[in-house]
Amino acid sequence: MKVQLQKLFYPKSIAVIGATDRRNSVGFALMENLLVNNYQGAVYPINLKHKTVHGLTAYKGVKDVPGDIDLAIIATPAPTVAKLIIECGQKKIEAAVIISAGFKEVGEQGKKMYDEILKNARKYNIRIVGPNCLGFINTSIHLNASFASRMALKGNVAFISQSGALCTSILDWSVTQNVGFSHLVSIGSTIDVDFHDLIDFFGSDSATSCILIYMESLQNARAFMSAARAYARSKPIIILKAGKSVEGAMAALSHTGSLAGNDQILEAAFKRAGVIRVDTIAELFHCAQALAMHIRPKGNRLAIVTNAGGPGILATDYLIEEGGKLPSLSEITINKLSQVLSFSWSHKNPVDVLGDATPFQYGEAVRACLAEAEVDGVLVILTPQNVTDATEVARVVVDVAKTSGKPVLAAWMGEHDVEGGRTVLEENNIPHFRFPERAVDVFLKIYSYYKNLELLYEFTPAIPEKFSPDRKKAASLINHALRDKRYQLNEFESKQLLSFYDIPVNPGRIVSSEDDAIQFAKSIGFPIAMKIASTDILHKTDVGGVILDLTNDPAVRSAYKRILENVSKNRPEAKIGGVLVEKMLGRKTELLIGAKKDDLFGPAILFGMGGISVEIFKDYSIALPPLNMALAKQLISNTKIYKLLQGYRNLPSIDLENLQYIIYKFSYLLMDFPQIKEIDINPFSIDHESGSVLDAKVVLDPEVVVQVNRPYQHLVISPYPSQYEKNVKLKNGQKVHLRPIRPEDEPLEAGLFERLSKETIYFRFFGYLPAVDHNILSRFTHIDYDREMAIVAEIEEFGQRKLIGVVRIIADGWKESAEYAIVIADDWQGQGLGTFLTDYIFEIARDRGIRKIEADVLATNDSMLRMFKKWGFKFERADATEWHVEKELLE
Repeated sequence: MKVQLQKLFYPKSIAVIGATDRRNSVGFALMENLLVNNYQGAVYPINLKHKTVHGLTAYKGVKDVPGDIDLAIIATPAPTVAKLIIECGQKKIEAAVIISAGFKEVGEQGKKMYDEILKNARKYNIRIVGPNCLGFINTSIHLNASFASRMALKGNVAFISQSGALCTSILDWSVTQNVGFSHLVSIGSTIDVDFHDLIDFFGSDSATSCILIYMESLQNARAFMSAARAYARSKPIIILKAGKSVEGAMAALSHTGSLAGNDQILEAAFKRAGVIRVDTIAELFHCAQALAMHIRPKGNRLAIVTNAGGPGILATDYLIEEGGKLPSLSEITINKLSQVLSFSWSHKNPVDVLGDATPFQYGEAVRACLAEAEVDGVLVILTPQNVTDATEVARVVVDVAKTSGKPVLAAWMGEHDVEGGRTVLEENNIPHFRFPERAVDVFLKIYSYYKNLELLYEFTPAIPEKFSPDRKKAASLINHALRDKRYQLNEFESKQLLSFYDIPVNPGRIVSSEDDAIQFAKSIGFPIAMKIASTDILHKTDVGGVILDLTNDPAVRSAYKRILENVSKNRPEAKIGGVLVEKMLGRKTELLIGAKKDDLFGPAILFGMGGISVEIFKDYSIALPPLNMALAKQLISNTKIYKLLQGYRNLPSIDLENLQYIIYKFSYLLMDFPQIKEIDINPFSIDHESGSVLDAKVVLDPEVVVQVNRPYQHLVISPYPSQYEKNVKLKNGQKVHLRPIRPEDEPLEAGLFERLSKETIYFRFFGYLPAVDHNILSRFTHIDYDREMAIVAEIEEFGQRKLIGVVRIIADGWKESAEYAIVIADDWQGQGLGTFLTDYIFEIARDRGIRKIEADVLATNDSMLRMFKKWGFKFERADATEWHVEKELLE
């Protein structure tokens, strides 16, 4: 697949099908753009009627072109395209751009043509961009394969857009703003090449350092998440998503469903992938510019230096409103500034240097703020004044900024009077804006991006105890309900299901008479709660179906009657299964733990404030499974109620680790059963001693077909693949457990490094590593199981678990090849462990459909070279010090 994309975006020869000399046509614009921008490849016009087009020999069809063709650009009427794809396939053309429109967007006939094109492309293994697209631009080879009215400037930003019209507008804007691109791609209706393909391709493209996306819809969420997670740490991905839908919330059957709308789940997915989401086109490009200028704030504390009080105050208000902090200045800094600024300067942050400030005073104010330990970045605001030289101030700010590693952003307000200053800032990589609020936006967005990445890969503690859910009982309960065509479990069944996953529930019993209610109440002890048991009633309180704090027999008898009377009056059509009797618990804090299955991203977990007011306060956060303990903690900490849970005033802290563990177990329930459509645990009652489910409802999806051999296809993030665990025995008799690596293995991985000699490290990493820290270890332990696999060899010595080796493969986005690496602790070399690990990782690679294994090895690593020869690898000299080796796994 990558070979085809390479030919698509870096073609050596192009056929333009529909090329013409008729002005104001797409075929004319395509030919002109290809020829006037110094593209060095061959261009073949294809035209049925003319012998020449734009002075070049024209051909009636691609089959008539004498040479090879890397890329076909098709701009002919929609009904002709499917046949043209066949002709391209017969000519062995591997990539095409379909400019033509009139397919899915025009109705059923267009859909049929669309499907025929896709079928033909699959038959001949052709990768297609489009249809209904503008085309693309690759500035590094001077290629404008679009009908846009101008060429892009050269830069290091790749822009992917589902809107061709937006591409042309952005292109026009970018030239006036001096914004350059490595690639600009209009993907249209995404019949084939989609966001994940382009993220994978541009992620490995040396000419691209940042990826921008304008997204209207997403088709393959799992592939997108995998690609984005693979590159977000090395190449920022910034997305502007149009269409914030509320449709999903409208059809919800629970509190969770009504709260977790489509856009909130999308937001959670983007956050988990590590991408930056923006809300406007201006934010999209401002963030890209700032990242290209290597702006990286370590915190959200911003100092503001301004020559006008009003803009400084507005910037401060916006900073605080958006979650930033305005740090106070130390006495030392205030004293320093008082020596160089006018007597009437503000004496605080924002630093108002006043309208008559000289360039020197501006520079000293910025220097002092950058030196403050509590400051993470400085925003410099300049408004044009008669006594202010905007250009000279910019030069001084540039010089001061070069002396600090902290980011400096500028807002030169105005137009003509500050134009020279903006030019100086631009030339020296200082992000500049016309309005200070935009600078604050960028500062906080980029801080949030790096902070989110840090949290995603933070140290992950192990679970507090072994977790063994009763999957068989849970499956039996769910399948029994589905066989009975009951798509909502009653409260008693819902709690049973949760208890099978070791989630604490308040035990109760469904009774069918007053006497039974009294008898059970006495057995569990007063006070008790009574609730209607009916799958037809979602919100029991609304129909008078809940009565609490019952303390004696008469109260129970009366409550039983009142509940049935209330329900009969308010919901006469509801089927009644009895009355649920439970022990009253006196815990003070009520939480909501829920889940909703999104059509695109699968199950999403919601946590927040619970109780009857949940939809009024709407204090919640959302995350996608699988969750580990660290991700569960983040889910909790992203709510306002988290502050209360930590302990507030006279309320002691709850057991946060236990709450994290409960959410961890809850995520496994969702992972194991795609039949679950929605779950509401509301409330989950908790205090400093314990917690318990007081009420729960589970809604099932009758449309789900469970795939036994592919159990986790409903998830967009692959969970821990336990099927790859096994035991082996080494030559010396040592039993070794082979298993996939986990994020929780960071301490064990650190221990493995301590047992590696300098030579072993040198051979593995082609050099000597500095101190191995969390940042390095997290890259080894936090992996995407969809495209990477690391198998560790674990033993137990004196009651302690240890890693003695690890083998890993990292596949490309299309599973055409995977990079192989292995390291064995020195004391365990020569025991056959390397062979066990390698044979096993090759087996896993075949199971996943990976076609080829590749590796680079130092020419001095004799033992590894011998092993590669033994395993049947082909050798090729990379350079004087390295060999490149390959092995085909699937023919």
